[in-house]
Amino acid sequence: MRSSYSEEDVILLLKDITGLVEPQPTEEREKLIQAGKHYSEMLPIEYVPTEKYMQVYREALENYSKPVALAVGKLADKIIEKKGKEIVLVSLARAGIPIGILVKRYIAKKYQMNVPHYSISIIRGRGIDDNAMKYLLKSYKPQQLLFVDGWIGKGAILNELKKDVAAYEGVLADIAVIADPANVTELCGTHEDILIPSSCLNSTVSGLVSRTFLRADIIGENDFHGAVYYGELKEADLSYEFIDAIEKEFEMNSTIESEPISGLGIDEVKQIANTFDISDINLIKPGIGEATRVLLRRVPWKVLIDERYKNDPQLGHLVRLAEEKKVPVEYYPLKHYKCCGIIKKLADA
Repeated sequence: MRSSYSEEDVILLLKDITGLVEPQPTEEREKLIQAGKHYSEMLPIEYVPTEKYMQVYREALENYSKPVALAVGKLADKIIEKKGKEIVLVSLARAGIPIGILVKRYIAKKYQMNVPHYSISIIRGRGIDDNAMKYLLKSYKPQQLLFVDGWIGKGAILNELKKDVAAYEGVLADIAVIADPANVTELCGTHEDILIPSSCLNSTVSGLVSRTFLRADIIGENDFHGAVYYGELKEADLSYEFIDAIEKEFEMNSTIESEPISGLGIDEVKQIANTFDISDINLIKPGIGEATRVLLRRVPWKVLIDERYKNDPQLGHLVRLAEEKKVPVEYYPLKHYKCCGIIKKLADA
């Protein structure tokens, strides 16, 4: 699969379906998802963000390149310490791709090792790409594979991973992420709900690649899961600008420590569901990364921001997006997360 990334940084085990799928508007997709159609059978329309929004992204990058770079360093050190030097990074497309590239580059700098990095698709409710897994297991030992993603919101993908990799003897369901506010993995750079600036944008910070796609009429039984390459967004591509901004802030002796908050994020999500009378917890997307994505590509009902972070520049992009989309923001006491996006229940779906 082509992307705007170099193959030295990542090899995408995806089928190029550019031109084969008509992207659909957000409202239309949301109705279909809530009526039972699987999100992986459709693609959203991707657009170039407004200038006002890009300003927010640039501020986020300026303010948070350092904390993200320190968390990448911490994560890379933990990976080498716990997993050894034979590892193969397998990032989960697409949010995991820039993170995998950053971890690979940090390891190269600090440990003088060139670790392989592939990216494969995993889809909640549909599983991991079996053909991609078989491809990797032809070349590598099962215990070498280490999955990488950007952050953990509730832990749905981790649960999917645990279930799916049971089919591959010797493959561990560990997941390495920059931020784990849900408190479900040891392999994280921080347990704090930090803003990873790449979560603010779609394909223009992910190698111009769409989210992954799986539908039987287009993806055959021997194909990898699919994705679209948005060549028309080339002028707006910031994929390497993002990587370079974080890499510039790398420190080889990162000493950040982050204590997990007691309890699990999922319990807090259930509490929010009770408070706001939400029967489907899939409509609740906790954490900065997830809340951002709700505003970018779902139909949002409300954004909750922890009252301690009112007027915090870290959440500036969220408030700006909510204003642009006329979505109410409510200040609400949160423990594990700084904010939470709630998807609108479309009754007429």
